[in-house]
Parts: sequence; structure tokens; C-alpha cells
Amino acid sequence: MKSTVEKLSPTRVRINVEVPFAELQPDFDQAFKELARTIRMPGFRPGKVPVKLLESRIDKQAMLDQVVGEAVPARYSEAVTSAEVQPLGQPEIEVTSKEYGGDLTFTAEVDVRPEIALPDLSALAFTVDAIEVSDDEVDTELQNLRARFGTLTGVDRPAQDGDFVSIDLSATVDGEDVEEAKTEGLSHEIGSGNLIEGLDDAIKGLSAGESKVFTTKLVAGTHAGEDAEVTVKVVSIKERELPEPDDEFAQLASEFDTIDELKASLVDQVKQAKRVGQAEQIRDKALETLLEQVEVPLPEAIVQAQVDDTVHNAIHGLDHDEAKFAEALEAEGSTREEFDADNRSNAEKAVKTQLLMDAIADQLDIQVGQNDLTERLVLMSRQYGIEPQQLLQVLQQNNQLPTMFADVRRGLTIAAVVHGATVTDSEGNEVDTTEFFGPTTTPEAAESETADEADEAEDADEADESK
Repeated sequence: MKSTVEKLSPTRVRINVEVPFAELQPDFDQAFKELARTIRMPGFRPGKVPVKLLESRIDKQAMLDQVVGEAVPARYSEAVTSAEVQPLGQPEIEVTSKEYGGDLTFTAEVDVRPEIALPDLSALAFTVDAIEVSDDEVDTELQNLRARFGTLTGVDRPAQDGDFVSIDLSATVDGEDVEEAKTEGLSHEIGSGNLIEGLDDAIKGLSAGESKVFTTKLVAGTHAGEDAEVTVKVVSIKERELPEPDDEFAQLASEFDTIDELKASLVDQVKQAKRVGQAEQIRDKALETLLEQVEVPLPEAIVQAQVDDTVHNAIHGLDHDEAKFAEALEAEGSTREEFDADNRSNAEKAVKTQLLMDAIADQLDIQVGQNDLTERLVLMSRQYGIEPQQLLQVLQQNNQLPTMFADVRRGLTIAAVVHGATVTDSEGNEVDTTEFFGPTTTPEAAESETADEADEAEDADEADESK
């Protein structure tokens, strides 16, 4: 087999493949043998029809089509491996010549990973926000903790912010009752904004037994996005009484003896939450800095596929009704034109990021270990609420393991990039990135770690033998 590669653009190639008929002969022999097992001819037992007789009787063109259809994908894969190109997506294959007894030729156009000139990663430097904890933030945490230990007490007054109410709801659209919007005895905290828009304003000022009608847009069900007349009736009102923030409360709500010790612990909790936020900012800043420095050619077909997928997911829940989609965007203060522009921009950034991370991973020789895959699998299983083994079966059935592998490798890559960068906060302090990005995992470091573990195991064996 011969193959050549034409570079159509930085992200697309045409592979020209020529397969001599002699190389296809084993494929024909196998096809004839399989046919001989099933075909019946007078004078021959089933499965015993001579191949030569079959060759003279069957439609060779039909057999050629079958063999070519099975041979082309395998020859394409072989040509890709030989050319050392890294395809993205499925190829567009065109058979240019096929004739029984003659050579098979075909072309395959496919998007490929572009060549990317990478910067000196050790020179990467950026700044993130410093971690600062205010008294208000600590007080908010304390208030949340007090709320967890608060008690609800019925009150005989109009409802106000922060109250817990039991309500009945019903709705109509164009005078017709909306059955899925009808509910009784629903518990709701005024001011939480967890239900429909306008509900909190309607409830405030009502006493138990009173009702009010207001207009709002429904957000779910068959009438999603439509204006509805909603009636809310307040059944009961309760207010939350909070415990005093004293030493007794500290002993009730924590392992600490004093309120000062509890507050000191809350300071640490706020700091830790901000460290998580800082780690996310470090990751984002590292990517942003790299994307600003590197030119990444974009394969249009891959970008368009991502754009189309986002649009499909956005309107799938609206029965692919473009009019309803436009209404939903309008309710959010947006337009279809703005949505499409943002969608394409996000798709281009996502594809550019993936290509860049893959190029850096190759340069740094990032290896994905079994532990890395297991950790991701366990994390994903917790998110979906199923067992890891069950999730693994789902991923295998949907051919999503390669995607998970690529995501894990990119995660390891950004961690390696961060380790090599100089990260400072807005106050000029160098930021320790090991807490959230782990220790340096270069191939040399991994080899050294393995050697150290082997030495430790050997020392332990020698110690056991000396006992």
C-alpha cells in the first residue's frame, strides 16, 4: 500500500491511498469462504461449494463493493499511522478508483492537530488575588451556623423577609388552569428566591389565611416561558429564632469551648474556601496567559460541531422550538444573535485550549497512570450518584473512556504548567501551588519517586530478614 499526505491547511490534510489488488486478495478469499458457508448449489453439500465455482457465478462488482467497504477503514487507519498525523473527528473518504483485478485508490480528508509553537513554560508568570478574610465574611459564616441551630416559632403577624411560610399555589394561562403548577402546603423561605419570580414580593405583607394574585413567567412545564396569573395563599407563618453567639453555643455547635475559638476556626474555614477559589483563578490565569502568547490554528469543522452541539442542547428542552428559544433568551435580556456570538467564541476558546493542552502534554511527556483514572472515575461517580463500576460500564458502552482519558491528561498538564510558572498574589507574595495542584510530576520526578519506593521496599525486606 502507498500513501501520501497533502496539507490543505494548518488543520486539514488529504491522504491519498493506493492499494494494489494483490493486497486485497486475502480479503476476497475470506469473503468467498464466508459466502461458501451459506450459499446452496445443486450437487454440493452446504458449505462445500468450491470457491473457484463461486467466483465464476457471483456478481464480482457486488463482492468488490463489500470488500472495499470493509478494507477502506483499515487501510485509512494504516495510512494515518504511517503518516504520523493526529486526526480530529471522522474523515471524508472518497473512493476514486475500484475495479475487480485493479488497484484500489481513495482519498481521505480529515482535520488534524496543528503544529503549535510553544513558549518557554518556565518563563510563565502571572498574578492572582491575595487571600484576605474580612470580619463580615466570618460573621456571615457564624450567622449561617446559628441558623442551622435555630428554631422555628409560629407568629401572628404579616409575613416578612426571612420568615418560613407554608403556602398554596395555583396558576392559570389564558384562563386555563395549569395543573402542574398547583401545589398545597409548600414550605418556602421568604427572600430565598428559590421559586418563581415575584413570589416573595407577593407574600410579604400577607397574614395567615390571606391570598394574592400576581403575574409571572412560568419556568418549567408545558407553559414554560409563558405569562401566568399565579394565586398564592399563606397558610402559616413562622420566624426563626437564633441562639446567642456565646460560649454555650460554641459548645453546642462545635468541638470548641469558647466562642472566640469557634470564630478562629471559622476564619480558617473562610481562608480554605478562598484558597480553593485562588486555585481556580491560578488555573484560569495560567490558561489565559498561555492563550494570549500562543497562536493556535482552529479546525473549523471541530469548532462548528461544538457550536451545533451547544445549540442542540439549548433548545432540546423546548421541543426544538426556535420561537420559544427566542422568548427564553429575551427573558434573560439576550438575543439569538448575542447567543450565537457567545456560543462561537466559547467554542473557539474551548477547542483552542484543548489543542494547546494536548501539545504541551506531548512536549512534557505527560503520562496518565491508573491511579489518575481511578480518582477521576470515583469523583465522577459521586457527582452522578452511582457506583464507580457502574459508571465505568456506562462510559465503555458509550465509548467515552477516551474522552475521560484526554480530560485527565489535560488536568495533569495544567498542573505541570502551574508548577513551572511563577505565581504571585496581588501583595507580591509567591503562592505555593502544591496544595491544590500536587507535587511536580515530570517524567524524571516520577522515575525518581519509583526508584525511592523500590529502595524503601528493599530496605524493608532486608529488615524483615534480619529479624
